[in-house]
Amino acid sequence: MSTPLAVATVTAVLQNFLQNSVTDLAAVLGGNITVSTEPPDRIDNGAASPDRINLFLFQATENQGWRNLALPSRSANGERISNPWLALDLSYLLTAYGAGPLHAEALLGQAMFVMHEMPVLTRDAIRAVTLSPPQPPLLAGLTISELADQIEQIKIAPQVMSIEEISKIWSALQSQYRPTAVYKVSVVLIESRKSVRPTLPVRARNLLVVPFEQPVIDLIQSQSADGAEIVSDQPILAGYNLVIDGQRLRGETTLVLIDKEEVMPDDGEVSATRIVVPLPAVLQPGLHAVQVVHRVVFDPDNFPNETRPGVESNVAAFVLSPEIATPTPIAAARNSTLTLTINPPVGRAQRAALLAGSSTVSIPARPAAGPDATATLDFPIPADFPTGPDLLLRVQIDGAQSPLAVDAGGNFNSPTIAIT
Repeated sequence: MSTPLAVATVTAVLQNFLQNSVTDLAAVLGGNITVSTEPPDRIDNGAASPDRINLFLFQATENQGWRNLALPSRSANGERISNPWLALDLSYLLTAYGAGPLHAEALLGQAMFVMHEMPVLTRDAIRAVTLSPPQPPLLAGLTISELADQIEQIKIAPQVMSIEEISKIWSALQSQYRPTAVYKVSVVLIESRKSVRPTLPVRARNLLVVPFEQPVIDLIQSQSADGAEIVSDQPILAGYNLVIDGQRLRGETTLVLIDKEEVMPDDGEVSATRIVVPLPAVLQPGLHAVQVVHRVVFDPDNFPNETRPGVESNVAAFVLSPEIATPTPIAAARNSTLTLTINPPVGRAQRAALLAGSSTVSIPARPAAGPDATATLDFPIPADFPTGPDLLLRVQIDGAQSPLAVDAGGNFNSPTIAIT
């Protein structure tokens, strides 16, 4: 593949071909003919200006046929394992500047004939231009572009553009219009020279065909203990089981992904419509994501314990509620600090709030020092906090509130706090 210098090399090779082709025409026109690669606004259009053919690269676009053939490829840990190609099509304005009557027409006809007779830049032609002495410094440096060695040959074809499109280009160039033809050069393949991590050769090829049955999660519930009744709208607490109801949940190997934690449910707790799985102990109060993942054993004869990614369900969310574990009775006084034990432990960056009756006390994030999570929270009770003997007590962690118990009549009755 070529280096980034390949774009300049294409222009230099085309310029060289055009310059060599106008030798006989120069004798007919009676003067020297310059072949340049300048922007049109830099060319002197005065009466004394010489005959000139100008080749200007006005656009470079990605080639539609090659752009998706070699996408960037990196390993799971971010290491580069391949170098993608930058495939470019180059569009040129071929313009004639005449010093006398009909000179521009003669120059443009000669230049277009040369481009017509040269539909492909051969590898030998590219090497001949970049290696033949004497060379200006830049052209001599283009030998390292490796354009002649790229896998695809360079093709030249006229590009049809309307008068309106040509006029817009010349208006953008802020230069006077001259007889012009447009050509597209395709394709220049530029490849990075960065080192890559080589992949191991393929030892054997296996093909596994399985029916596509994507699992779907419809409902998330909780179970207080193994074998306990599954109660609708029951809060999800630490130590509970997560109950996942849905469709096509059972696969060859079924995993439950909770945030980034993979949990393997017991085989007896997995069916097509329900999965019961214990909650990981590392979860903190708040919102969490859950997903059912099916994995497949690709080669059961040689690697029976090696599974590969299969299909995944939609992502569902559930709230892990905090629970006040401080023994009752709980009491506090104004201008004092209330210390509560929370299960599960609260993360250092989580927002915590105390709700007593109809009042709320918020505390900031955990101090910088200490463990990543803490099971004890200190709430300062302000002097104007409402007092009372049986205020319903709750904590709120990142919006997740601790549950309240109810009596036989369906009224909330605990936990409570006495504020004096």
